[in-house]
Parts: sequence; structure tokens; C-alpha cells
Amino acid sequence: MEQVIINNNKIIIHLLEEEEEEEIMYTSNAYRKPISNLFKTREKEGFFKVLINSHLRENKNKFREFFRLNYDQFHFILALIKDDLTLPASNRIKNPISPDEKLAVTLRYLATGESFRSLSFAFRISHSYISVIVKDTLSTLKKHLMPIFLPDISTIDLNKKASEFWTKWNFPNCVLAIDGKHVRIRCPEKTGSLFFNFKDYFSIVMLAMVDANYKFIVIDVGSFGREGDSGIFLKSAVGQQILDGSFGFPDKKQLPGSDKVLPHVIVGDEAFRLHPNIMKPYTRQSARHDKSKAVFNYRLSRARRVTENAFGLLSQVFRVFYQPINIDPMTCDDLIVVACCLHNLLREAYLEENGQAFFEERDSSTTLQTNNLIPITRGGGFTNAEGFLVRDSFKDFFNNEGSVSWQEDK
Repeated sequence: MEQVIINNNKIIIHLLEEEEEEEIMYTSNAYRKPISNLFKTREKEGFFKVLINSHLRENKNKFREFFRLNYDQFHFILALIKDDLTLPASNRIKNPISPDEKLAVTLRYLATGESFRSLSFAFRISHSYISVIVKDTLSTLKKHLMPIFLPDISTIDLNKKASEFWTKWNFPNCVLAIDGKHVRIRCPEKTGSLFFNFKDYFSIVMLAMVDANYKFIVIDVGSFGREGDSGIFLKSAVGQQILDGSFGFPDKKQLPGSDKVLPHVIVGDEAFRLHPNIMKPYTRQSARHDKSKAVFNYRLSRARRVTENAFGLLSQVFRVFYQPINIDPMTCDDLIVVACCLHNLLREAYLEENGQAFFEERDSSTTLQTNNLIPITRGGGFTNAEGFLVRDSFKDFFNNEGSVSWQEDK
């Protein structure tokens, strides 16, 4: 079954999974498949009854290992989505699956990336209905978590973000770092080469802006894998806001210990266009012959690596990113957004007893899963003349008033 939606002059092909179609057939009057004895024992022998309710609720560490969230975080999220996921009992389904069990299935899928068939044996729910549960739960989670953990950029104190970048990464007037990744997916049916990227596999593009503490501040999800680097940024809502001046950057500010007054910027790699508010490195060839440019590239790379760390932590906690994601593209968009919201929840140590961010000890050693999260292609398109002047001013600052002793060794 295929549904075509036109939105902002872009045709988005939305495909229902075969498993979901099977579930539609299963619930129709024309097709009633006998219920397996395996699923009839769900309330007595399923994961939710035997493992989660009987054992994990009494062991905080094991509960977190299983769901990636602690007990309080789980029930905080459950309270947000419970009403939307509760189904009334009927003559045919006297004991419908509860919202907390639906949340458990979805979180376990995010944490492991197990196939729906594998989860069906554990939770004693048919794999076709698990696909429906995951789709509905992710959509509901996105609706309720985004306003809390991915609020509108206008509500963010960018002056505070700039202060954190200077304190932690020695880059003044930097509010955020930007990067994009191809999230690997299984080829959706009847989409041709829309999702086929330059690395010869199928993907959905995620564009993200990250703060100095590895938190996702702005994300844009859903571009086709075949689309080009700078084109993805230019068509995104946040890219258009930056280029037309409506993004909401703080006023120009004097650099620490210097008389230079420069605009606030976002740092990125070669994939993005140079702009007064977007800094990218000098080309490798020019930096090879000019030590001052090499120093600028090092300082920018040091600030920009927060994006790589954020993506690395995201895939380290939610192992669904360790293999191609095998769900329809629209649901995959919701999955990526929800994963980023949960990542921010963990980074903020929300409802943590000791206030310590989850997996913080892994920050320095986290590596990206290179087979499933690939950078967008290089080459940032057109540049802005004023952007050259701003970049040169930062370069002079890093080589004079803003120099640090250890940059000479890089």
C-alpha cells in the first residue's frame, strides 16, 4: 500500500510495512488468523510479567541496563503517554496490552535493535502487532517529549551556550556545533533511489546542532539519503533561519582579552558553507602551508567534535543504530527524534538520584559506529565574503591573545 503526501513542494513516499498490512488483514473480518498458544500465555510467561515485573523492578541497575532509563524516568515518560496509548477492553480483546508494556517493548527495541520477530518470542506478542505498537508509541513519545527535551530554539539561552563553549572547548562566541549523519535503513519498497546515498546504501539524513555538553539542541530529520550535503542544510528550516538572519543569534561580542568584536557563530566541517555565523575549517592544502590556519583548524575541530561525541553516545546507548533500521521511513523519523529526546534526558541527568549523567564515563572513549552513521558529503557550496573576514579574525585571535600552550603541539 502506498500513500503520497505533498508537503512544501516535496513528495514524501510513505510505505506501510508488510507486517503492518498483515496486522490490518488479521484484524479484518475477512481474515482471522488463529491465535497461537505462544501468545495466549503472554500475561503469565511474557517478558513483562516474568522478567520486568518480577525481577527488574527490584533491581535498579538491571532495570537501567534493560531499558537505558531508570525506574523514575520510565514512569515519568509513562505518565506522559499513558492516556494516548490506553485502549478500552472489548468482547474480542478483554485484556488489551497496557501502555507500560507498550513502552517496555518500544524502549527494548531502541536499546537493542532486535527484530520484531525476536521481540515477539520474548514478550509473547505477535511480530505484526509489535510493529503497530512501536509505530504508535514512537509517534506518541515524539509528541510529548519534544516540547520538553527539544524545545524551540527561541527558548534557548544562546549566551549561556557560548559561555560553555569558551569554558570547555576554548572557542569564544560559539553557540552550537553542527553536523549531519546518514542513518542506515533497509531499502523501503517502491522508493527507487530516493534513499540511496553516496556510500552505496540506503539512509535517512539527520542534521543536528549540539551544545558544549553533547546535548542535541536542534535537529532536522527526514531528508532522503540521495540528497546533497549543503542542499540538505539550505532547505532545512534552521538553515533558512540562519541565512535570512532570523535565527536569533546574540549580538556581537568582544572576544576575551581582545579588542576584536565578532558575531556569534556555529562551527561545522567542510560540508557547510562559510557564512558570518557559520565557521568551517580552511582547506587542508592551505592549512598545510600556513601554521596559523592549521591552529584555527585545530581549535575549530576541538569545538566541533562535540557533535561526533553526541552521535557516538547516541548509538552507544541506543543500539538500534548499530544495524540498518528495518521500519518504514516515517516511523524511522520518529525513532530518531525520540532517541535524541531520550539522549537529552540522560545527559541532563533528569530524575537521577546522584545528578550524574548516564554513561558520562564513556565520553572520552566513545566511537561512532562507522557502518551505520556516516557523515554527509563534503563541500559546502557557495561562501559569503563577510564569512572570510570573520574566520580570519578568529584565526588571528587563536594565534595571539586567545592562544593556548598546547595548541602548538597539534
